[in-house]
Amino acid sequence: MQTITDKRPAGVRYLPVIAGAAVGVGGVGAALALADVGSPLRAPFALFFLVVAPAAAVGGALRGLDAAARCVLAVTGALALDLLVAQAMLALHLWSVRGGVVAVGCLSLLILVGTRAARRPRSATGPAGRTTRSQE
Repeated sequence: MQTITDKRPAGVRYLPVIAGAAVGVGGVGAALALADVGSPLRAPFALFFLVVAPAAAVGGALRGLDAAARCVLAVTGALALDLLVAQAMLALHLWSVRGGVVAVGCLSLLILVGTRAARRPRSATGPAGRTTRSQE
């Protein structure tokens, strides 16, 4: 009987498990913050969500960079987004924890969807099957 061994490094092998755990922790943090649950896990998990959600969205947009630069820029972009949301909420006198979590989550989703939409290959024909000017 032949055994199949995975020769990838452990960090690469368990990356999907780590990513799934991060999504779970972030989701629990957002849920605890939105439900206003008085749990000792609320603050660290919500903070984890507020950093990881925008970092994942920004990191997805930086595909051309190496892993270290992408990680540093994604975390920096996430912190900048968090600070911009907090500053806007304070300037408009709309500060709330729930509002901040919702705003950061929505902006992260918009960044992620915008990045995916920009990468989608476009068809060569325009509306109604007509060719575009670049094909003429």
